[in-house]
Amino acid sequence: MATIKDIAQAAGVSLATVSRVINDGPKVGAKTRERVKTIMKELGYRPNANARALVTQRSASLGVVIAELHDPFFATLAHGVETVTRKQNVQILLSAGSIARETELKAIETLLEHRVEAMVVHSKTLDDDTLIAFANQIPGFVLINRYIPAIANRCVWLDNVTGGRLMAEYAIRQGHEHLALISSHYQIDDPAQRLEGIRLATSNAGLTLPDSMIEYATPDQEGGELAMQNLLATGTHFTALLAYNDAMAAGAMAVMQDHGIDVPEQVSIIGYDDVLLAKYCRPKLTTLRYPIEMMAAKAAELALKYASGTAPEEGLTFKYTPTIVKRDSVARL
Repeated sequence: MATIKDIAQAAGVSLATVSRVINDGPKVGAKTRERVKTIMKELGYRPNANARALVTQRSASLGVVIAELHDPFFATLAHGVETVTRKQNVQILLSAGSIARETELKAIETLLEHRVEAMVVHSKTLDDDTLIAFANQIPGFVLINRYIPAIANRCVWLDNVTGGRLMAEYAIRQGHEHLALISSHYQIDDPAQRLEGIRLATSNAGLTLPDSMIEYATPDQEGGELAMQNLLATGTHFTALLAYNDAMAAGAMAVMQDHGIDVPEQVSIIGYDDVLLAKYCRPKLTTLRYPIEMMAAKAAELALKYASGTAPEEGLTFKYTPTIVKRDSVARL
């Protein structure tokens, strides 16, 4: 593998000159710069990103903190970021926060140790003041799926209240008056905001959603199964089930089918997120589309823009709204 010394010798220039070319430094003539780059290409030289970071005090990387590595929702988020970084020849450093304060904090600090100045952070457990402090410290710090008014121009977020309202309104328009909800047991904003929207819709329709019709569990298929089993065990009557996400909806659907309950003729189901799983449930899942890939791409663009020296744009907000995707899991009464 070619070294910087090989490049300098072949080009007939000093090591300092080659270093300036690699790091886009000044005091190198156009012809010399072009000759050095040509020789680098011919010899297959690849700059050491870590060494370059030490010289420039910048990293050609974008850090991404997500909650879980195995969750398809976060895989879609990471893919949205990658569509931007690939075009800009920036590598991704990925870390999981596991919806735990200390783990989220460690994930961000580890990225800082790698001199990362552009970050897309999905944080649900760190307090506002801690995140505001990071935003003041890290030039390209951008939050995704969270809104903090003090750093609104660094937040790319979803209106979860509207999302909850839309899913309940759709069920009610199909004639469903007896609703049940399975939701995430994590003490974070998303489930509370979606429940707020659902209660708003039921109240506007003159209906109620009693606490007895809500079950909480882990926001995955196993959690959906458990929550559905608990609802069935109570013997309560409902004709439509609203799920925190598509994974919980899929788990609940499997339990109902195992109990001989026809979906959607006996119980309709609405999910949330519109991950790939929703298309392959049987019946195909009606859900709320969470434009996470689009949001992640926007967050990556902002992070790289701010890290390059452009100040966050005052007065801007990057709010997205979910939309209903009608498939086969809801029947009209």
